[in-house]
Amino acid sequence: MVSIGAARQNVVVIGAGIGGLTAAALLARRGYRVKVFDQAIVPGGCASTFQRRGFTFDVGATQVAGLEPGGIHHQIFDELAIDLPAASECDPACAVFLPGESEPINVWRDPDRWRAERERQFPGSGPFWALMKSLFDYSWRFQQRQPVLPPRNSWDMWQLIQALRPDTLLTLPFTFATVGDILRRYGLYDNRRLRTFLDMQLKLYSQTTADKTALLYAATALGVSQAPHGLFHLKGSMQVLCDRLTQALEREGGKLYMGHTATSIATEKGKATSVNITHQKGVSWWEAADHVVANVTVQNLVRLVKATETKATETKTTEMEGYEKRVQKLPPASGAFVIYLGVEQAAVPADCPPHLQFLYDYDGPIAENNSLFVSVSRAGDGRAPAGKATITASSFTDVQQWYDGDEDSYKAMKERYMQTAISRLKDYFDLRSEHIVHIEGATPRSFETFTGRERGIVGGIGQQVSTFGPFGFATRTPIKHLWLVGDSTHPGEGTAGVSYSAMTAVRQIEADKRSKKEPNQ
Repeated sequence: MVSIGAARQNVVVIGAGIGGLTAAALLARRGYRVKVFDQAIVPGGCASTFQRRGFTFDVGATQVAGLEPGGIHHQIFDELAIDLPAASECDPACAVFLPGESEPINVWRDPDRWRAERERQFPGSGPFWALMKSLFDYSWRFQQRQPVLPPRNSWDMWQLIQALRPDTLLTLPFTFATVGDILRRYGLYDNRRLRTFLDMQLKLYSQTTADKTALLYAATALGVSQAPHGLFHLKGSMQVLCDRLTQALEREGGKLYMGHTATSIATEKGKATSVNITHQKGVSWWEAADHVVANVTVQNLVRLVKATETKATETKTTEMEGYEKRVQKLPPASGAFVIYLGVEQAAVPADCPPHLQFLYDYDGPIAENNSLFVSVSRAGDGRAPAGKATITASSFTDVQQWYDGDEDSYKAMKERYMQTAISRLKDYFDLRSEHIVHIEGATPRSFETFTGRERGIVGGIGQQVSTFGPFGFATRTPIKHLWLVGDSTHPGEGTAGVSYSAMTAVRQIEADKRSKKEPNQ
């Protein structure tokens, strides 16, 4: 697996999220000298965990796609020669409760069972779902051939062309369509239950509603829950993914440094050359690099490059000017309010699915506690002591409001959100006081503190037509040898998406190494 001459190249990876750890482990496997730096105490980023009173809580991400044969995690773990973590199928992948309804819409893993559920819940919607299934199949086969999207040089374009097949071209007429457009075409736009269900599910995956979500992205997001694919619940928490990637990295000679913050990226003649690292004890130095892989948001990436400009004003990084303007024009990103509950098992209904989604008022937003996405531990999955369980409930929230007031108003708002969430959750869970062992809340300010993400934003970039796939942010940035991985890139959010971006960046780094001359950026 070691590339010829690769050991002479140093790679600095900024951020030990799943995307950063995956890229680091794969590059170390290929013989590069890799160092990973992260400001947090434990690796994982939004997929890390923390412990309280015997409970293990997933910080953000709670489910995994891509563990099935041929899935992205399966491919990566095979290449790294490490075992996949133990996991169980999420079936249903999610139980969705619409306002005023006590019976959920169950997103079953079995395609036939899910089809029957759709026909019962949304009569007359069959043609819409048939189209979504076809688009998913075409897109999935295309994705398995490892195209580079969006392409930024001739090598990228060649990878994209090689991945094309006749059935891929069948998706082209839908490139600029949204889910809302297709609902109108089939006369389903006024079906409030169907559109609300789609809004709720798509908000989780695309960060926006059916009206704005790119149809081709939605087809994949809505189709990946069914066999032979599916969503999985890990035994031992989300941290097991990070732990195994870390073990693979260190086995191959890579180094992981926690408690180390990257403060700026230096460039010379349009190429990344080093990263300024500051240890939590205050020691700072420049770490030289042949390649820099940034597992950060696009907002953080711009800030890291600009930080060097302010310290050395004689070197203006003009390559990033257009990039920065594009980032500034992005719609405001969402944050998350999360409540973590350690409870007695008696608080959880029998046969409770691992993931649920609630909307409480049709006229309210799919945010701010009007909508809650809930993850529940399973007996023996390592998240709770015997006879107990964890409940994690999250809601999208406007970021700015958590920064506007003083400390007292912030604490008061956090308490209001926690009490509202508890009140909402009591409709389904038995949350009398004697059943609650531990309760804790997190806001965008919490996420910014522990993950370093600017303003604590979560979930990547909204997958609207202007920002998905061919129109999204590439792993190849305008600065040579500076690579972006994570949920700001194609295909975006989730452990599967960020892992795919990492694999793409690794392939591009390898291709650049083989090239006799620098590729066009």
